[in-house]
Amino acid sequence: MPRTTTLYRPTGPAELALVEASGWTAWPPRLPEQPIFYPVLNEEYAVRIARDWNVPASGSGYVTRFRVDAEFLERYPVRQAGGETILELWVPAEELDEFNAHIVGRIEVVQEFHAGDGNGNRNGN
Repeated sequence: MPRTTTLYRPTGPAELALVEASGWTAWPPRLPEQPIFYPVLNEEYAVRIARDWNVPASGSGYVTRFRVDAEFLERYPVRQAGGETILELWVPAEELDEFNAHIVGRIEVVQEFHAGDGNGNRNGN
């Protein structure tokens, strides 16, 4: 088994439905206005985006966790998108199929947030 890196992805219900349709094994293609797929390196940052951006935008926000072959990920430098813990990888949309091919195991939902809820609920798939 390859050495892996754990990544997180905050997502809304529409993207999550597409991940589920893949059998929890792949991220959907980016829309034309989304030239980059950006997984994040820590759960706390993913929680902030899911709770503070996805819930107001779509009523629900989810934090997913998945592992990717660490050697493959070396091609993507870690980007600091704000504070010290605001760390992302920027995967060009045209490389997403190859990125998906290097996911090890399944994508899982580890937290979810809903409008009016205010709390993260742990949920494993």
